[in-house]
Amino acid sequence: MSDATDAAVVEPPLLRVVRGNPRPDEVAALVAVVSALAASGAADEKPRPRSEWSAHHHKVRGAHRHGGNAWRMSAR
Repeated sequence: MSDATDAAVVEPPLLRVVRGNPRPDEVAALVAVVSALAASGAADEKPRPRSEWSAHHHKVRGAHRHGGNAWRMSAR
């Protein structure tokens, strides 16, 4: 391919004003917000391990067993 055909490829704009006539500072603010959102979502961070203190399975109580020592085991 030649350089002339590469230069002819035009990418569509990332943002487009559909209505109104925004001032340059308004467009700059919009670009800053969109850039910040894109940068924060781009980081592939591993999720932090959750503490066992917040585990929901500790909140559920097991069933009591019947038998001779059931009253003793109910406290455990």
